[in-house]
This record gives sequence, C-alpha cells and structure tokens, in this order.
Amino acid sequence: MAMDTVATYALETVIGIVKTYADLIANAKSELAELQKELEEVQACLKDAAEKTGMGHHFNLIRKQMREAIYDVEDALDTYLTDLEVAAAKAKDHPLKEKLKAAAGFKSTIDMAILVKELRANLGPIYEKAKKELDRPGSQPLPEPGSQALVKKIQQDLTPRRDKVVTLQDVEETMFEYLAEKTKRLDFIPIIGMPGLGKTTLTCKIFESDAVKDEYLNRIWVNVSQKFNAKDVLLNILKPFTDKDMSGMDIPGLEREVRTRLKNEKFLMVLDDVWYVHDLKIIKNFLPVTNAKGKVLITTRSEEVGTSAGRRKPYKLRVFTEEESWELLQLEVFEDLDECPEELEAVGKEIAKNCDGLPLTVVVIGGVLGAKTRPGVTKFDEWTEVSKDVLRFLQKDKENLISEVVALSYDILPDELKECFVYMGVFPEDYDIPAWILICLWIAEGLIEQKKDESLEETAEEYLNDLVNRNLLMVSKTNPMGENKTFLVHDVIHAFCISKAEEQNLFEEIKPSDKGIFPTPTAAAKKYHRVCFNSKLDNFFDSQGTEYPRVRSFLSFYVKHEKLGQEYNTAIPDNFKLLRVLNSNTIICDVFPPTIDELTHLRYVTLFVDVLTAIPESISKLRNLQTFRVDTNSTTVQMDANLWAMLWLRHFKTKATLVMGKQKEGEGGKNLQTLSTLSADSCTETVAKKASNMKELRVRGNLTTLLDGKNNFLQKLICLEKLKLMHVRLGIRLPKTNCFPPNLKRLTLRNTWLEWSDMSILAHIEKLQVLKLKQNAFTGKKWTVSCKFSTLQYLLIAGANLEDWEVSSADHFPRLTCLSIKKCGNLQKIPMELAKKLQMLDIESLSESATASARAIQKEKEKEQGEQKTRWSSQFQISIN
Repeated sequence: MAMDTVATYALETVIGIVKTYADLIANAKSELAELQKELEEVQACLKDAAEKTGMGHHFNLIRKQMREAIYDVEDALDTYLTDLEVAAAKAKDHPLKEKLKAAAGFKSTIDMAILVKELRANLGPIYEKAKKELDRPGSQPLPEPGSQALVKKIQQDLTPRRDKVVTLQDVEETMFEYLAEKTKRLDFIPIIGMPGLGKTTLTCKIFESDAVKDEYLNRIWVNVSQKFNAKDVLLNILKPFTDKDMSGMDIPGLEREVRTRLKNEKFLMVLDDVWYVHDLKIIKNFLPVTNAKGKVLITTRSEEVGTSAGRRKPYKLRVFTEEESWELLQLEVFEDLDECPEELEAVGKEIAKNCDGLPLTVVVIGGVLGAKTRPGVTKFDEWTEVSKDVLRFLQKDKENLISEVVALSYDILPDELKECFVYMGVFPEDYDIPAWILICLWIAEGLIEQKKDESLEETAEEYLNDLVNRNLLMVSKTNPMGENKTFLVHDVIHAFCISKAEEQNLFEEIKPSDKGIFPTPTAAAKKYHRVCFNSKLDNFFDSQGTEYPRVRSFLSFYVKHEKLGQEYNTAIPDNFKLLRVLNSNTIICDVFPPTIDELTHLRYVTLFVDVLTAIPESISKLRNLQTFRVDTNSTTVQMDANLWAMLWLRHFKTKATLVMGKQKEGEGGKNLQTLSTLSADSCTETVAKKASNMKELRVRGNLTTLLDGKNNFLQKLICLEKLKLMHVRLGIRLPKTNCFPPNLKRLTLRNTWLEWSDMSILAHIEKLQVLKLKQNAFTGKKWTVSCKFSTLQYLLIAGANLEDWEVSSADHFPRLTCLSIKKCGNLQKIPMELAKKLQMLDIESLSESATASARAIQKEKEKEQGEQKTRWSSQFQISIN
C-alpha cells in the first residue's frame, strides 16, 4: 500500500477501539487520543514525502523504519483486540457488555495505556527524523502532475500484445518455411533470444495465424517457465483433446495418454519459455518423436536449451531495426501509424533508436511517453527528457537495460499505483490473473483509496487499466465487450516486482529447501505481513515453529487444487491469528474450517470445501468481511450465517445454490454488490430491500414465480447491471410487460426453454448490451426477428435447436458488434443483415451451410474494409471451430 495508507489502517484501528470499546479504555483514552494525533501527523508527513523529489537513500531507510513502526502499532492493537474477543467468547453466559467487561479482566485498561505509551515512544523519534529530512534543503516538490484520470478504453479490442505487433517479414517467412518443411521425425524448432526480444509475441502471432489454423487442427500452447512442473505440462497438452478432468491421474498415466493422443496426429505445439535442458529432456520423453507430422516450437533464452532440442540449429531472433522500433513506438503511443505530430517525429525516432532494438524496452518506454503529462512543459521537452534517460541506461548491458527501463516506469508511477504494481509479484510467474480477484485483493489489502462519487471497484479498475496503458501489465483475455478479464506479467517485470518487494519487505514466498524442508521462522520472517504459498501445506504445518504472528495476508495460488489433510482444518487460523486476507480457494478442505470465525480481522476470504452443507452461523462474527467466496462440489448450500450482520460485505459468491435460512435483523446489505448463486425461492422482499445497491446477481431454481409478472423482486433492484438466471424445471413464459431491472446491461439465461417470440420482451430492456442464451434458453425451429434491439452489442446463442433465423433489416440490431453461435448444429444460415456493424464473429460446431454463411459475412466485411482505410483496431475478426 502507499505509505500513507499504512498509517490510515493504523488510524482506523485506533478510532475503532475508541468507538467500540469506550467503556473499557477509560484509563487509556488520553494515550489513544495522542496516538491518533501522531498517526495523523505521520500520514501528512508521508503524503508530503510522496510529493517531493531528491529524498535520497537515507530517507528511504527512515521510511522503511516508519513502516515497521506503524505495523508495530497496528499489530499490537489488533493482537490486543483479538485477545479481548477470545476472552469475550469464553464469557458466554453474560450479555454483550458483560462479556466485554469480563474480557477487560484479561487485558486491563492500565495494560493498554502502557502498551500505547510504548508504541508512541517507538514511533515518535522515527517521525521526527523523517520530518527533519523532509525539511532539509534539496528536497523539492515534484512537478505538478497533469490529470491522473485514465482515458478509459471502453471498446478496447483484443489484447495489446496481440494487436500492436510489428511484422518481421524475414523472420516470419523463415518460421513458416520451417513449419512447411517435411521431416522424418518430430520436428523441434527452437527460437532463442534474450528476455524482452519478443519471442513469445512472435510465436503467438504465428500460432494464431489463419495459415497455421488451417494447416493444424490440433494446436497446443504450453507455458513451461522457470518453475517447471511435468504434470502441469502434461495436463496442458491434453486440454485441447478432452473435457475430462485428468488431474487425478498420475504422471506415468498422463504420459501414456499424451503419447496415444499425439502418436498419429498432425499437430503444432508451442513450448514457451523453457529454461533448462533437463526440463526439455523430460518433455521430449513423453512426446511421440517418430511422428513426422508434428512440429514443436520452443522459445528459450538459453542457447544450451536450443542446441539440445534436436537436429535443427536454433533460430536466433534478431533485434528490431530502427524502422521497426519506430513503428512499434508509434503503435504504443498513438495506436496507429502516421499519427505522430511532425514536431515529435525526430525525437521519437531518436528514442526508438536508443531502445537498441529491444521490443520490450520500446513497449515500456511507449507507456512512459503516453503517461507523461505536465502542465507548462511541452511534449517535445518531455520526449527529449525520456530520450536522455534511455541513452543513460544504454551504458548497462542489454538485460539490465530492460530492468532499468522498468524502473523508469516505476519511478514515474503515481504514489497510489506503486504498491499496486509491486503487488503483482505475489502471483506465480506466468500466472493468469483474474481481474475480479485482483481488484478484490487490492481493496482488502487497503491499496485502493476511496474517491468521491466512485466505488472502490471503479477506482481499482482505473488503476488496472492505467498499468495496462503503461505497458506494465499485459491483457491475456478480454470479454466480447473489450473489457479486460485476465492479466499476465512479463517475467522481467515480475522479477522487478519481486526485487522491489524484497527491498520494501512487502511479502515473502514461503517455500521448502531442495530437500523439502521448510525453514524455521527467523526474527525477520516473523515480521512478514504477507506470505505466499505454492508448496505442500501439509508439509509446512508438520514442520517446527510455523507460527507467523504478524501475517495479515495468506496467499495461495496453486495451478491445480491441493488437498489439505483433515487434521489441518484449523491450522491456518491457529498459525495466522491476525489475517485480513485469506486466498485459499485452490486448497481443498474436507469440511468448513471450524475456527475461521476467530479471525475477526478478515476482510477477504476464498475457500474450497469439498462437501458443504451450510455456511455456519459463526461467519456472521466476521464484521469486517468484504469479500467471501466459497467453492464446493455440493450443489446446494444452506445459508445459516446472518448476511445482514456483515456490514461491510461487498461480494458473496458460490456456484452452489444458496438457500437463505431464517435471516435475523441487521444493518448490513447496503454495501453488497455481488450475490451468487441465490436460490429462486430466496429472492424475497427482504433481500430486495436490504441489498438494493446490488450490481450483480445470479439465481438458480424454479423461476416460474420470479418471472410471472406479479413478482416485482427484480424490478426493485434498480442498481442491478448483471443478471444470470438458471431454470431447473420445464419451460416458462415471460410476462408481456418487462419484469427486469431498469438498469440491466447484461443478461444470461440458461435452461429457461422460452419461445423465440419472447425475444420481443427482452428487446424492451432499454440498456441491454450483452445477451447470452445458453443451453436451451430458447426453443423452437424458427426465429423471425420483429423488434429492434437498440442497445445490444453482444449476442451469444449456444445449445439451441434453432434452424431458421430470419432478420429482414440491419436496423433490428443497429449496434451489434459481436456475435457468437455455438453448438447449434441445426442452424442453416447466419443472416447477412447482421454484418453491418459486426466486428467479431465466433462460431463453433455449426452445419456446413451455416459455416459457409459465416465465410460469406467475412468476405463482405473484407470487401468493405478494402474500400476504405481502417485502423488496426477495427479489423473484422472471425473464429471458426
């Protein structure tokens, strides 16, 4: 978090004690008031520091000491409160106030006064040193920044790294020649080059090209990375061949399956980012080396790996020419060629030249140029300054150059973005980071500050898009609306985040030695506030001295789910008593952890409970909870916890059907934004009233009553923007009048068995942008469109028995840009009238005639685009599977 946010957390703790435990702190009240005042001064000091330059290494050391002192305050007070809660829980026979009084006997107010006095004594001298350093000559205010507001790309097309790609004609021709070459055995094609040279981008472009898709029906992409895992590689290879979950198979069984699947198939496989010869050797052992129809592209930074791949000499990827670097820089800054103002062209070409032919350097510098806005300073002067910085970094070797360029981008980040960026290091290398998870984590960690007239989620999304625009994050998946769904961090940037985290003591990965032994926590380790686990937890809890008393975040990001022994069900609460963040949904527990309610500071929880019958009532005690997600193999879960007791709850998610028990009174619900998956019978007046600000809802069950036209539950949810409805009985009919929320933008229907004539009712949802019709949402052989879907931009039809789709005019879908039709084998034709605004057409498992009509739409769009100059971002895209 930004340093002043660290102080904010401590301030919140102090204020909370004063408000909640007023009758117990009489003797400590004056000390707490002084501590609150001093923390406010520290917060102001840190904000002042963030706005000055020239602070130097000495101040950074003081800042680190201040961070630790503030953490001491926070930890000591929260530990006190935790002990108070435990003591209160033991006094069960007393009314609430009596419980607290009984708890006060456990920690007297005199003890608290002494504790706060000690904390103030530690914090005071460090604050005075910081203030003195701030006041010394030489520390100057930062240049006044321009608007920090992000220019939002609402209709952003595919991922930047796939769109803004410069064509390396000679390189691509060579690669296609290699792929076309006939060989007698499995052909390994190694591409070698230093980090940031564009190996993965080049390979991805070839992999996704129409020529390769037409030639290779079986295409397999495997991220190998530095942390090689043979089982994960095997499972990734098998993924395109089966929907069956094979994660339970052992490695020898998976190897046999891979050999069987690939033995006689024509396939193209990419092994991306291979680090070690030993890893490649293991992979080669389970590939069918006698299959001459297969090709394997390998990207690696190691010449030794490339040489060991096979008979073919490794292809050394060249650096960019000056012209190619300039082309890429223009795409990054202006999103097109020939858009650079004439006065910037010379200095722009100089910057591109100074990037020394390294694409990643060009990309990151492009982010710097796009972000720098300072009133009173001309663009020319700003670009000239960047040009000098790049020249200075050229004194380094090329690999260090990239790290220095990343550091340059980091240094100009707004203070509130810096720790959000460094936080990306908590995820494993090459991890596909879901936007929703990242946003909720940032909020729970206190990295997002509340802005006026903006939700925390909206601010976090701006931060995310800002990091993407600065090319410090790569978008890996987008939804059809162009919104970012998942992200990747380049391995060089990931390494930078790790180094910054170590420097600032922000988090630590707990991992065993080569012999599988976990280290005993040192004095320094016991001060960690965030720990990441990607190793066997059973082994960790079996080791000695595993208690980490100051840990606030327990983060686990296993690629595959890990089973936790039943004897360890209470291990996390027992060892990490001050947790605020518990990300453990890749750890499978047999039962709901019975003591998790003791972690009273929790703000974010994700769990995986194998068999779950009920959300226990004790969860209601987690009054600070913001995000709660529980995955399970159960289909129905009883909600025994009081949803309305959790005042700060923002997101409650489970894929099981949630049956609300008898709900007690409470003031909660006002902050609730996401609720899924709610039983249709639980869609009550109480839920509509208390959760009136909800933006996303998912409902499963018998929808007959919910959609009968008499029930106005949905209409009362005036803030709802996203709705998913799953029916479990026979078909239903929609009422003639619109029964949907007034601000609904996205609607998904599944198994509703509606008639196509009911589509006219959906057309009256005024703000509807996305409509997904899945698995018999509508039934009937013919759909004649007779109404106008004025705002619809994306339509998905999947698993329908539709044969004849008639659209008489393009005016029926005036804004439809994305169309997806899947597993509609009876459909004869896709109407040409839909082509007018269409930018993306995605079809899967359609008849020959429907596929031919998709090709006809493609030709029509190509003809249109050939008649006018179009930007790269508006090119029509088609996917046929």
